[in-house]
Amino acid sequence: MPIHRFLKQAVFDQDAIDAMTIAFEDTLRELGLTDRDDPIVEIVARVIIECARQGDRDPVQMRDCALKALKIPPAGH
Repeated sequence: MPIHRFLKQAVFDQDAIDAMTIAFEDTLRELGLTDRDDPIVEIVARVIIECARQGDRDPVQMRDCALKALKIPPAGH
């Protein structure tokens, strides 16, 4: 679960981490990002973590939050 490498200084319960992981993977898939060393991957992770810090626990909402922060409309919208 690659988002874990960005959570070193963050404290979340397992449910939040699971939701962030789903959101992270879904966002990368939607963006077509497969290279985990691409700098945008870290930006995606940081945005999702910030959404979670603000209390969001829904993976779809976190994905949409990340896409919105990157100015990319979610698929189907």
